[in-house]
Amino acid sequence: MPRQFRRRKFLFFGAAVLNSILLKACQTTSTNESEKTSGSASAQEGKSKDTIKVGILHSLTGTVAISEIAMVEAQKLAIKEINAAGGVLGKQIEVILEDGASDWDVFKVKAEKLIEQDKVVTVFGCWTSASRKAVLDVFESRNHLLWYPGLYEGQECSKNVFYTGGAPNQQIEPAVDWLLKNKGKEFFLVGSDYVYPRTVNAIVKKQLEARNGLTVGEEYQPLGSKEFTSIIAKIKKDLPNGGVIFNTVVGDSNIAFFKLMKSAGLKADKYPVMSLVIGEEEVRQIGKDILLGHYACWNYFQTVETPVNKQWVKNFKAEYGVDTRTTDPMEAAYIMVYLWKQAVEKAGTADDLEKVRLAAIGQQFNAPAGLVTMQANHHLSKTVYIGQVRNDGLFDIVWSTGKPIDPQPWNQFISATKGYACDWSDPSKGGKFKVK
Repeated sequence: MPRQFRRRKFLFFGAAVLNSILLKACQTTSTNESEKTSGSASAQEGKSKDTIKVGILHSLTGTVAISEIAMVEAQKLAIKEINAAGGVLGKQIEVILEDGASDWDVFKVKAEKLIEQDKVVTVFGCWTSASRKAVLDVFESRNHLLWYPGLYEGQECSKNVFYTGGAPNQQIEPAVDWLLKNKGKEFFLVGSDYVYPRTVNAIVKKQLEARNGLTVGEEYQPLGSKEFTSIIAKIKKDLPNGGVIFNTVVGDSNIAFFKLMKSAGLKADKYPVMSLVIGEEEVRQIGKDILLGHYACWNYFQTVETPVNKQWVKNFKAEYGVDTRTTDPMEAAYIMVYLWKQAVEKAGTADDLEKVRLAAIGQQFNAPAGLVTMQANHHLSKTVYIGQVRNDGLFDIVWSTGKPIDPQPWNQFISATKGYACDWSDPSKGGKFKVK
């Protein structure tokens, strides 16, 4: 079965049934998905001496599954490669997979299950900031470890989270500066209505003020909404001569948004859209003809010219099909498994989470997009790229920092105190960030 049809069948025909099952069973000790992946509880106990159990927690159903299924595939590929090469500390990695179902309450329940019942040593997961914030207290109150692959709005730096996506200065800020220089000074902001888009747009507005730009409009729709007719009308009214549309709409809502953009005649040459959550996989599902000429800012594109990336794309296609597209969130999800592996091997244990946490700081990995380094603030130094959608559905890279830049979790434009730096390299700091 072709991968594209398999995904669509899974997303659209199975979503209603699976969501119903998950919501009824979220308080139980096991789910059908985790049983398929890991076996029964007794089987897990019997295998625990020979394996290291990890959790994967992403939305396999619901509005953001369009992005998260691909991240699960990336993590599974990394784990398959690691196991084939001998595993970690001589043990195979055993995966317990859970579906957050695009529901933040479900994410919290599943995180608790993975830690308390399944006894995993770490969790790889979440995508939206809403899901990450929903589980944050679970990991902090239990002093456990979450590896989070999502680009995000910053303003957070937890001892119990490793952030492998881009920080604000590695995506939001360079995107705005590039647009101001190359596409115009009038911006219309459109996003899904939750913490990530609203915080991103707070940063954008302050940055525009500081750079002599102008915010002409700001609109939100509920996550999962397909109704953008009124927003398209406002864009045409507020930008009669064209201008920049800064897009933080998340999930399959983008299908409706971009289709309405095209039908309204808002073309990329006059109304360029800069998206922070549209990658190659979303282009494939939305339609390359609809997105042609629009932009995205990430820390990875499939078209990055490195030998490591060429091999990674080849491996991914061999595993999941020739039509597979690789994306920034997939790369972030893939490399975080290897960074965890390296930290465990340096620590000499997977079970002593404090040793693993400290060992992770300073870990480097030759990622497909270039070298990454885990900093003391639990964020990665990464290279920034801006791409434009081309005829084949991939991105032409039109700008890059050319080298990794260090992450700044607290944004300079909206932080009350500038220069926040979170440093978890010294346990004596007692879990508090320092101000440089």
